[in-house]
Amino acid sequence: MASGWGARPPRRPERLPQLSYLMLLLPLLLLLLGSPARAAHIKKAEATTTTTSAGAEADEGRFDRYYHEEELGSALKEAAAAGPPGLARLFSIGNSVEGRPLWVLRLTAGLGPPPADSDWGPNAEGPLLPGRPQVKLVGNMHGDETVSRQVLVYLARELAAGYRRGDPRLVRLLNTTDVYLLPSLNPDGFERAREGDCGFSDSGPPGSSGRDNSRGRDLNRSFPDQFSTGEPPALDDVPEVRALMDWIRRNKFVLSGNLHGGSVVASYPFDDSPEHKATGIYSRTSDDEVFKYLAKAYASNHPIMKTGVPHCPGEEDEMFKDGITNGAHWYDVEGGMQDYNYVWANCFEITLELSCCKYPPASQLQQEWENNRESLITLIEKVHIGVTGFVKDSVTGSGLENATISVAGINHNITTGRFGDFHRLLVPGTYNITAVLTGYMPLTVNNIIVKEGPATKMNFSLRPTVTSVIPDTTEVVVTASTVDILNLSPGTQSSHQPIQPKDFHHHHFPDMEIFLRRFANEYSNITRLYSLGKSVESRELYVMEISDNPGVHEPGEPEFKYIGNMHGNEVVGRELLLNLIEYLCKNFETDPEVTDLVRNTRIHLMPSMNPDGYEKAQEGDSVSIVGRNNSNNFDLNRNFPDQFVQIADPTQPETIAVMSWMKTYPFVLSANLHGGSLVVNYPFDDDEQGLATYSKSPDDAVFQQLALSYSQENSQMFQGRPCKNIYPNEYFPHGITNGANWYNVAGGMQDWNYLQTNCFEVTIELGCVKYPFEKDLPKYWEQNRRSLIQFMKQVHQGVKGFVLDATDGRGILNATISVAEINHPVTTYKTGDYWRLLVPGTYKITASARGYNPVTKNVTVKSDGASQINFTLVRSSTDSNNESKKGKGDSTNTEDASDPTTKEFKTLIKDLSAENGLEDLMLRSSSNLALYRYHSYKDLSEFLRGLVMNYPHITNLTNLGQSAEYRQIWSLEISNKPNLSEPEEPKIRFVAGIHGNAPVGTELLLALAEFLCLNYKKNPAVTQLVDRTRIVIVPSLNPDGRERAQEKDCTSKIGQTNARDKDLDTDFTNNASQPETKAIIENLIQKQDFSLSVALDSGSVLVTYPYDKPVQTVENKETLKHLASLYANNHPSMHMGQPGCPNKSDENIPGGVMRGAEWHSHLGSMKDYSVTYGHCPEITVYTSCCYFPSAAQLPSLWAENKKSLLSMLVEVHKGVHGFVKDKTGKPISNAVIVLNEGIKVHTKEGGYFHVLLAPGVHNINAIADGYQQQHSQVFVHHDAASSVVIVFDTDNRIFGLPRELVVTISGATMSALILTACIIWCICSIKSNRHKDGFHRLRQHHDEYEDEIRMMSTGSKKSLLSHEFQDETDTEEETLYSSKH
Repeated sequence: MASGWGARPPRRPERLPQLSYLMLLLPLLLLLLGSPARAAHIKKAEATTTTTSAGAEADEGRFDRYYHEEELGSALKEAAAAGPPGLARLFSIGNSVEGRPLWVLRLTAGLGPPPADSDWGPNAEGPLLPGRPQVKLVGNMHGDETVSRQVLVYLARELAAGYRRGDPRLVRLLNTTDVYLLPSLNPDGFERAREGDCGFSDSGPPGSSGRDNSRGRDLNRSFPDQFSTGEPPALDDVPEVRALMDWIRRNKFVLSGNLHGGSVVASYPFDDSPEHKATGIYSRTSDDEVFKYLAKAYASNHPIMKTGVPHCPGEEDEMFKDGITNGAHWYDVEGGMQDYNYVWANCFEITLELSCCKYPPASQLQQEWENNRESLITLIEKVHIGVTGFVKDSVTGSGLENATISVAGINHNITTGRFGDFHRLLVPGTYNITAVLTGYMPLTVNNIIVKEGPATKMNFSLRPTVTSVIPDTTEVVVTASTVDILNLSPGTQSSHQPIQPKDFHHHHFPDMEIFLRRFANEYSNITRLYSLGKSVESRELYVMEISDNPGVHEPGEPEFKYIGNMHGNEVVGRELLLNLIEYLCKNFETDPEVTDLVRNTRIHLMPSMNPDGYEKAQEGDSVSIVGRNNSNNFDLNRNFPDQFVQIADPTQPETIAVMSWMKTYPFVLSANLHGGSLVVNYPFDDDEQGLATYSKSPDDAVFQQLALSYSQENSQMFQGRPCKNIYPNEYFPHGITNGANWYNVAGGMQDWNYLQTNCFEVTIELGCVKYPFEKDLPKYWEQNRRSLIQFMKQVHQGVKGFVLDATDGRGILNATISVAEINHPVTTYKTGDYWRLLVPGTYKITASARGYNPVTKNVTVKSDGASQINFTLVRSSTDSNNESKKGKGDSTNTEDASDPTTKEFKTLIKDLSAENGLEDLMLRSSSNLALYRYHSYKDLSEFLRGLVMNYPHITNLTNLGQSAEYRQIWSLEISNKPNLSEPEEPKIRFVAGIHGNAPVGTELLLALAEFLCLNYKKNPAVTQLVDRTRIVIVPSLNPDGRERAQEKDCTSKIGQTNARDKDLDTDFTNNASQPETKAIIENLIQKQDFSLSVALDSGSVLVTYPYDKPVQTVENKETLKHLASLYANNHPSMHMGQPGCPNKSDENIPGGVMRGAEWHSHLGSMKDYSVTYGHCPEITVYTSCCYFPSAAQLPSLWAENKKSLLSMLVEVHKGVHGFVKDKTGKPISNAVIVLNEGIKVHTKEGGYFHVLLAPGVHNINAIADGYQQQHSQVFVHHDAASSVVIVFDTDNRIFGLPRELVVTISGATMSALILTACIIWCICSIKSNRHKDGFHRLRQHHDEYEDEIRMMSTGSKKSLLSHEFQDETDTEEETLYSSKH
């Protein structure tokens, strides 16, 4: 840490005039006047320091100038030459930005001469020396803070010359200490700095002071930070920091000093706090007392520092008690080097401010050397405080590397070095210290007394927990975890005996439930009871977790599981796991073996996978199948997806729950406990022919070792002849067998574990009797308890470690760990941790991840625990770092960032639509993706989860539904607000994998998703596209078919259909029958909120547009063809129209574009349904002639299609963007927008609509209930969106006619109807009266009245016929009456 302008709290401005005078006068005052106090300080320092010939130094004239560039290397060589041969090694840990070497001089006795062919690189550093602690001093981190640069050269000369002349103190120091001096970490900045510039003002142009490196980066703000508020600068910008971090990782430094200037004080961690308050927060480490001790050791020997009052100009009132300060309490520094040393390495580092003036005149250098000489030597000597010693194997006596040394009450551990040596800095006191290493019993030594002075020596001898196996019942007695002696002889035994279970009876479900709840309650500190779901009959599928931190995945700690009672009538496994729960709980913290296992492993125990079947089974059963299956009568161990056979049975609830569980946790090792024989069975369980033959997995050797670790602890099993009475001819050498070699099992759980997860699983048959009598249960525990424990320990074999990002030191999720010549990669978990089980041997292991350069290491695996191998991956494109800086500065900040037609964004779309616009975008982006293999369903799921975990602010992963075989159909949304509805933004859909045998599209969409995420906030164009677009990616619509398809099979139709043998591209109808198509229809297409859809397939190289069904005319053909042509034209060869596919070499497709029905006519296609019912144009892209080309072709396929895919993201922002409202400004949702009298879209929430149209003039009709229809025309440009605002007026038309006309006609019609009704009534009344008169007169004058009747009748008919309505009943009645008469 260094103070200075811009780093410390700002000085008061009124002092600046005074400071300028002080700057001029200070050198003169120091040279001519001095001070009595200073003289006293110097005399005292001279009286207490090591005896040396200071006059000789002065005589050499070394204090009269600063060492620049090459002179620095020469000075270090001269210093090395001042000592005897074999004392010094000069090397460079790397180079600065401008290529200057970062020199380090190593000083310690016994190095020997450097190799004859050695260069000055890190290889010249020389070997580490057992038991000798490493100390480093780093200077000139800020280029303008120069005293340290010179002082460390003087120190080198002092140490070397003193050793040669036999100075007792220095001889003792270099005989016991490995000292490394790095005078200048920032040589570029030093060359820019100016002598005499004390840093008391901010005069001069920016960057002229030399503080930062040549790329303007403050090196002491560039390290990974535990309280980080953002990412540190990319390591490409700070090669000095990268070199230092690599150097720290290669070594085991114990103590360090970081030398600065700008004040006179010793500062110690932490340098910052979570609050990041500028000043005043004491940020305490767990080793606060040690750090204060170290800081005081330096300050108390410095004549000015120890006063606590530096009197620096401008800070005259600043005081530091005892000359020391907590870093964050002084001022908050994020990304500092001293915190990095403590948090990420074994090293305790303090920061030393050597002088008020950062770059004092050279005339003051001798005085500064005298001030700091004793302090520097004293600090180096303090590496020998505390406790030191070795951790060794009690059997072989070899040192144990990476053993953990923990001190009770101090929450900070260190680890042993290459030789098992450790140096734990502690202040005087009494301590309890524990040494722990996986595969060994932990050992605690109590009441260790640390005194002032040399470290207390303390060696630990750890006993391996894995011992040689004797196939009998002999038990190995282990030692206690806490002892009061230094070394434990291998032959020594403890009187401690583990507590054995007492609960031996058959547990039916209620009893088992009570048992589990009881132990979860009584041992809550190490247990967690949880359920995976329910069985068919709704019984809970319980799992008991046992760990020292239950409920939490601890980075670096492997996860293990046992599953019992998969077959309900095979009950021994169920009872053994209940016994094991009791055993682990009761022996934790009393038995070393159990304690070590629980502390270092996350254990999951599932006593019963088939609780329903258990309740049907019967005690005493040996061979029956009663209760074997679940309540739906399916065998759960024939119910998992299989690599060779299509499993026809429906997947059961218990199976689904367990598969989901296995996908959730990073299990490393597992066993499935069965009954009916006595053997350990390992993968594979079946083969392609379905025969009983040896079916070897890529990890056959590992599986044999795992199986043996169980069988050799069970003497009866190990003999290999388990069930002589039932199967007299059965023999298993050493009690193990390959599954398929025993008998062929399709749909088994152990194979699914190995193929679909990172987990290695074996199947263990526990006895010939499936459901033994209760009285025999203790015998089963006794036979298997050692096997159960030993098998669990195998989770700690092989290789483990972390895959880290070189930029920020964080773990990389879903990185791939591949072992050469073993075709079975595993992947990392959330914090970048991985575990790879391997047998002892030497391996070439590669860590790779998308967007990073792979790293390969040669690794030797031993039998005494997993080798810790960490990988640090560098991002594959350096350009992305520069773009990151540009992107942050150029990010869009408009007043209305949600408006898709803002001027800035329209300019971007126009630029990207230009001839070379997309090429420029790709050139400025990070696109070096690692497309080297296809993703299985498991890999695809983990990849998508990885994107969401790494880019949570712009991604959202949704499950649209399940396939026929219950695989998830994933939908990934990429947007700046992925969980919020933004109807004003266009929405685009990319879908692939509708045919499972054509997975190229899937890989292209995964690459597109990663490309967008990688470049977000780094590339301005990509950032704005993501901010303004809702991008939905469905990478695999037919995951079941994809799992069946085979790589390099160019013409096979295997996997083309789904698991029910249905071509999904014929099932998009209103009566869709398949779960995959229903998921897309219901959750995507019918939402009607997409502007464009792009489907990727294979089988040729072209683009088709709707319709796939034979039709006479195609609505909106110009637009659909335009979209298809846009994709083809951005493809390097597709637009040529000659795919050149085998057997179709003469095929010619004009422009690479064709209507679907003309190429392959069929009904029920996704694109037809999308256009018809989703109101969304969709094109289908055929990316390659071969359905499933070799993975080696993926990079070239991505390169061919990347520009076209990006062009779709640009095109979706064109067409017509509209907004519909009424006269009051109220948005109108669900209005119908009809374009060119054919295409229909509906307005979204908020009144927005968007439709893609080919360039040109288009007619728009807008219709909404209760409003007048609106008509308009719009011109669509090829490089920009056209905006339309439609304002509706209240509809004044009725039946399409003006309201006034409709009212007039209605009034006239009503009047006519009323008049007509009156006339009819009158006529009817007259008739009625005349009828009465007629009867009366008929009697008197029959003849006369008959004539009248005829006349009346005739007149009535004439009058009625003249009207619209007639009533013929009266006429008939009249005729009747007259006839009667």
